[in-house]
Amino acid sequence: MSFNHPTTVLVIGGGAAGIMAAITAAREGAAATILEKNERIGRKILATGNGRCNLTNTDLHLKHYHGQNPKFAYTALTEFNYQNTIDFFANLGIMPKTETGGKVFPFSGQASSVLDVLRFEMEQRKIIVICQADINKIKKTDNNFYATCKDGRKFQANRLILAAGGKASPNLGSNGSGFSLAQSLGHHIIEPFPALVRLQLAESFLKQVQGFKFEGTAEIIVDNKAKARATGEILFTANGISGPPILQLSRKAGEYLQKQLKVWLKLSLINHLSTEQLEQILLKRWHNQPSQSLAFSFTGFIHKRIIPAMLKAAGIEDINKKVSNLSSKEIKQIASILQDWRFQVTGTDSWSAAQVTAGGVAVNEVNPQTLESKKVKGLYLAGEILDIDGDCGGYNLQWAWSSGYIAGKNAAFV
Repeated sequence: MSFNHPTTVLVIGGGAAGIMAAITAAREGAAATILEKNERIGRKILATGNGRCNLTNTDLHLKHYHGQNPKFAYTALTEFNYQNTIDFFANLGIMPKTETGGKVFPFSGQASSVLDVLRFEMEQRKIIVICQADINKIKKTDNNFYATCKDGRKFQANRLILAAGGKASPNLGSNGSGFSLAQSLGHHIIEPFPALVRLQLAESFLKQVQGFKFEGTAEIIVDNKAKARATGEILFTANGISGPPILQLSRKAGEYLQKQLKVWLKLSLINHLSTEQLEQILLKRWHNQPSQSLAFSFTGFIHKRIIPAMLKAAGIEDINKKVSNLSSKEIKQIASILQDWRFQVTGTDSWSAAQVTAGGVAVNEVNPQTLESKKVKGLYLAGEILDIDGDCGGYNLQWAWSSGYIAGKNAAFV
């Protein structure tokens, strides 16, 4: 490649994957331009990790990635791995801080610092950034790509990287437009659905218990079989349920809902005791205070806001009956519901509440070694637009960095 005639690379999308792709291409000697439909780049980076930017995770096992073929992500995640990410940002000035669960954040605790150093690097590499460039048409003629904005502006390049994101968090600019562009170039789209999102439940008592949180275990049940399990702080909302374990399970729930299957959520409010131990503790409480009402007898044991709903779910009609009048069957029912409370999942919250998109461009149409399209020579795809999504905890940003790096590196050469 001649330095006087560098490869020109257009990157559509100024998110994490697009920025990494442009920086990598420029480091390889290409002349890179980012086209971003928003007023500024990197808006989603600022929102990650609750504004702290969960850069990556120390455990990048493929079990944390999903899609029709999660193994597709292996090459990118191996070639640009956790340590590569740490080194990349350390060289830009970001000191890493590893926290519980292998989550890595900038020591500053500010997502803005990550975007700041990325912007500085782009300036140093003379990367052109054009915002409010909403691309609605791409054409390939001979050895060049032509991208046209809705306002009529046109851009030309030898190589094109499509890193336009998915549909999650449309308030940050993700509206699925990249899927339409990929389709126009001959690619197929695996139907997208929201992931890392709250689940909606069909229960009448939710508004009475919204805001109630507890440390427990949640499982996704389909056809009476457990499909996924997570433990941590779980939170009831006005129309469903949230918290880190629920967000983690939402991908699996959404997958089965897409197939029109009945999905159940199993909650264990008391997950640190065996059923026998739990029954013994309850019996002891009731033996010591036989004249207490059943509802009041749980005071100091579980949160009082959830007591009425829990007892009704256990099949207790009179929640104010004396504990001395409980039958052995009722005792078992109460112990059972505390460890196996089932709710039908009716759906997920909308795209506006989702952190990531599940589904996207079918990965069997993309070369995993280079991320070049198998359908259009010179077209590369990176980030959330592909049918690869990760668990909560830095996995999706790592996929953005890794896929952006691979696409940028390979797009830089004619």
